[in-house]
Amino acid sequence: MSLRGFGLLLLLAAALSGCAELIDPQELRLCRMIAPALAPAGARVVVIRQSGGVGLVAAEQGRRRARIDYRLSPPPRGPSRPLFVECRFAERGAGGGSPDLTAVTTQDGPFAAARLYFLKRFWLDTPEAQLADPGFAAAAEAAPGLPFGLAYGLQHGLAALPLMAVYALLASAYALVYGLVGRINLAFGELAATGGYAALFGFVIAAGHAPAVTLTLAAGLAAWAALAHGAATARFVFEPLRRATGQQALVATVGLSLALQEYLRLTQGARRLWVGPILAEPFVVARSGEFIVTATPIALILAGLALAAGGGVLAALKFMRFGRDWRAAADDAATAQLFGVSPTAIFFKTFALASALAGLAGFILTAHHGSLGYAASTTLGLKALIAAILGGVGSAPGAFLGGLAIGAGEALWSAVFPIVWRDAAVYAVLAIVLVFRPGGLFGDAEGRPRRP
Repeated sequence: MSLRGFGLLLLLAAALSGCAELIDPQELRLCRMIAPALAPAGARVVVIRQSGGVGLVAAEQGRRRARIDYRLSPPPRGPSRPLFVECRFAERGAGGGSPDLTAVTTQDGPFAAARLYFLKRFWLDTPEAQLADPGFAAAAEAAPGLPFGLAYGLQHGLAALPLMAVYALLASAYALVYGLVGRINLAFGELAATGGYAALFGFVIAAGHAPAVTLTLAAGLAAWAALAHGAATARFVFEPLRRATGQQALVATVGLSLALQEYLRLTQGARRLWVGPILAEPFVVARSGEFIVTATPIALILAGLALAAGGGVLAALKFMRFGRDWRAAADDAATAQLFGVSPTAIFFKTFALASALAGLAGFILTAHHGSLGYAASTTLGLKALIAAILGGVGSAPGAFLGGLAIGAGEALWSAVFPIVWRDAAVYAVLAIVLVFRPGGLFGDAEGRPRRP
């Protein structure tokens, strides 16, 4: 992304900042979860109206307000009266964070400090409170029923979507570079971490704005930061070693990986930084008896982003001039140059595109988990490399499918086998693939690297 494009992205974010919703869905959900704790045994809470926003006057109880008006079914005996729960929340910091409930008021008056503490400690922090949420419970009752095995597998599959997206993007980055120059760049995990830190910065800048603005700015910063660092490493590390015949480039990437880790530690600090959840309120997909299958909007959005990015790369390789030049330079750079293809230009374009994909992978991890530290980059990069080898490290479509397969395989293993052996199983897949099909499932069966 150019500096002009980056500036336009910032202007767009500023222009759309007025679209932010005043009612925070997390605060409304937390307030709804209080009503079932106040209802008599056997009574069901039916929400009538939800409201909230930011108060005009800052009070000690907090400026942010959420109110739930509800009724009970069946109605209690005796005279009826309006039932409501009004919650006050503290202002969130620049980094967002979870809602901090500071005061609760009902039709019977405000909660004392001790009662509020016990409500937060022994009810709102429990899984039972989420299941008792009136909105969640109503959706669960109306959800389609599935056999338990199918529902259990569906839940693990939905939970694995963000990780599948990360592996697919990073594996595609490996394949783009290896398919062009026959070299493995072991620093893509660190480039993903660089994108993750940049995404965190974007979340801080856009805190309080509409989710669309926040996610767009964070994703743009992540891709731009990783692209800039990737282009610099291509210029000062890979370009001088393009014609090296030994393993100098591979050894250089090991040093580059360690250097980037230390660079991130010194510039960003060793302490993990966290951002608050965005669009993380779960919704019901299906159920099997008491087992409820849920998903979050952010997980589906991130999976869709990865699918769109992967599809865009594959379309560029197949239908655009970049793809034609990439294939020509990968097959025979000297002959391609005779036909007007610049090997140097396609070299830097490929590194920029691969680095941007790594940055998007870092954004996905930060948006879904709330943080991505530099220490996790090595394992992340190795697993993505295994995914690329599984699909075909010289084939971008195969590497993308390999990333999806590794992510789905980890989810399947976690559902059936002990999770402590999951990483060992993934690394065993690498050994098996290298022995029986070095080129991967969709690559060259003999695994011959292309020469520049």
